[in-house]
Amino acid sequence: MADLAEEEMDNPTFRSDTVLSDVHLHCPSKRHLMVRLNAVGQPVFLSYFKLLWSTEDLASGKHVREITTGREQQSRSGDELCDKDRSNLKEEEELNSEGVEALLDDDGDLEVVRRPRSASDLQAKDLLRDIVCPVILMKGKEDAFEDEEEECTCSNVVKIEHTMATPLEDVGKQVWRAAFLLADHILFQRDTFRGCSVLELGGGTGITSIIMGTVAKRVYCTDVGEDLLAMCEQNVALNKHLMEPGGGEIKVKELDWLKDEFCTDPETPYSWSEEEIADLLDHCSVIMAADVFYDDDLTDALFRTLYRITHNLRNSCTVYLALEKRLNFTLRHMDITCEAYSHFRNTLNDLENLQDGKMKYTVEHIKPDFCQFLVYERIEQL
Repeated sequence: MADLAEEEMDNPTFRSDTVLSDVHLHCPSKRHLMVRLNAVGQPVFLSYFKLLWSTEDLASGKHVREITTGREQQSRSGDELCDKDRSNLKEEEELNSEGVEALLDDDGDLEVVRRPRSASDLQAKDLLRDIVCPVILMKGKEDAFEDEEEECTCSNVVKIEHTMATPLEDVGKQVWRAAFLLADHILFQRDTFRGCSVLELGGGTGITSIIMGTVAKRVYCTDVGEDLLAMCEQNVALNKHLMEPGGGEIKVKELDWLKDEFCTDPETPYSWSEEEIADLLDHCSVIMAADVFYDDDLTDALFRTLYRITHNLRNSCTVYLALEKRLNFTLRHMDITCEAYSHFRNTLNDLENLQDGKMKYTVEHIKPDFCQFLVYERIEQL
């Protein structure tokens, strides 16, 4: 068995069902460091995702407009780009003042000088990120990792261990855009979540729970699979300093949507105690899930779990669901469709129309036009 594992590690291959997230290409870090191989031999990378303000600002309760006003609040990469644009603009003006002859090359051909983007255009784009490629940290370069770690211990960086490509059953180990979108909404409406008890379903790497932990009192971040939950727990530990100013707490727990009960077996890692279940049911007022609607059976299982948990909560609850509509061409329809999203919408409508005399669900669409506080690419399909 060990020999087989070593052989697979020495000859990594992408399977036909490999799923790849592109979020790691849009983070502001200079590089990605491969820190280890997980239990199934998948490379685990450490990436840094930049917050556009610090946790001290979050803890002080400053309003978004107070923090995002002024040039000094732009990220360093944005300032550098704007300075470069101003320099280019000055050079262009000097060039134009010299006459048309300055725009000709040695052969007499016209060299077109394109007008650079203005600072206001950059601010409007609000996508200040560097496109970077993975760099694997090889043996003998431990010092490079230490330097990178020291560089990113500030309070405006979220450190996440994740994989970059997995089979479908392990997609929770990657980072997805909808998690960032939900994190943005949490930061935008942080007063709404301050002091709450929160349950996340399908927490994956834990990035949304970590952001929620900066404002909420307690977050139960749940998923299934010991390897994934261990990765999530590691990420919570890496970002403990982000939650300390607000006193938030994150508990990583197993919650299998295909089972009707919480796992309470003390021999099972990440199981629940009776006290934790009671705390969740007595105090939870927010449930959230991001990018978990990609399989119809799992979508059905999630909504059954939602109904079961909300039915047993002591207080009313708000559920926040974020997803990315992924368009695919299907032979069955001979057209570009989004079947997973269509099934999600139908199931959501069924829940809203449910009349059992015990529960009432109302659905509200939140337009994703709120401020962006994390550096990622916010696309139209979110």
